Amino acid sequence: SRDVHPERVQARAAPSSKPTRVNCSTMASNGFQRTSALLRTLRNSNVTSAPVTFTPSGTRSVSLQIVQQRMKSVGNIQKITAAMKMVAASRLKGAQTRMEKSRGLVVPLIRMLGDLPGIVTDTTMVVPVSSDKGLCGGINTTVVKYSKVVAGLEPKTTMTIVGEKARAQLGKGNSDKVNGTIVDLSKIPMTFATASMVADTILAEGAQKHQIVFNKFQSVISFRPTVATVYSSDEYEKAAEAGQIKFDEYEMEGPERSEFLLDLAEFNMGVVMYNALLENSTSELGSRMQSMENSTKNAKDMLGKLTLLYNRTRQASITTELIEIISGASALEAKK
Repeated sequence: SRDVHPERVQARAAPSSKPTRVNCSTMASNGFQRTSALLRTLRNSNVTSAPVTFTPSGTRSVSLQIVQQRMKSVGNIQKITAAMKMVAASRLKGAQTRMEKSRGLVVPLIRMLGDLPGIVTDTTMVVPVSSDKGLCGGINTTVVKYSKVVAGLEPKTTMTIVGEKARAQLGKGNSDKVNGTIVDLSKIPMTFATASMVADTILAEGAQKHQIVFNKFQSVISFRPTVATVYSSDEYEKAAEAGQIKFDEYEMEGPERSEFLLDLAEFNMGVVMYNALLENSTSELGSRMQSMENSTKNAKDMLGKLTLLYNRTRQASITTELIEIISGASALEAKK
């Protein structure tokens, strides 16, 4: 008979005839626990995987926070430019009406006294008319360019600048020719009395010839640089004797011709200055409206590009994190 050792006998459990039931919630919790354990293992162990590059070589990475700040600033600029366009459009109609009425004063005087820029005098004063504010296109730069050309035609030329923008540009290279500057006219209502005060300041310099450079309004998108010439009473009397103007063709009652021409020359200077200020103001509003419309469109396009860049960068970062997790899991499985 064989000896039987009890310690070598392995007890085996009898198979159960009933099927085993597995709960779905238990499987889900076990899967979550395994995922959490895998993430903790990846954090604790220095597992390195092959670097994954999503951007081309030489491309800088973009910060989402910087892109968000840029989108916010561009959006604010778009709102400001849209508001400035609406303000300029609302003021344009009234300015255009006043400007058209001022032309009715200038035309009769031009017929009587003429506009003869070619008469050579001993002293000439150039009066550039610009705006006090910017963001209105290139109308101020055009006035400055034409003023430099007109000032270079005669040797003895001085300047009296109207507007802050022209002073900033002409004061650098032509400071020896600038006698004075008149600014902040946009802060007060533009009336004939205001224009007369400006004309008196210019006439006090005693120049024989005044050439006023301004932008003449044609349409919302079209402005023509114009040079209006106004002479002193002595020069008008010489031109009348020479038959260059049609002053003697009119029948007039009142004082003598010299005294009448003195009053008429001062009134002509005020009328031309009033028309020039209104023409330039209307051109400024039309140019600002167009500039702000273009700026609003550019801001809208830039905001669309920044939004696309933000979405692409955010999606790329999410994809990078997913691939890093998958690469780390693969590296752990390879170690096992």
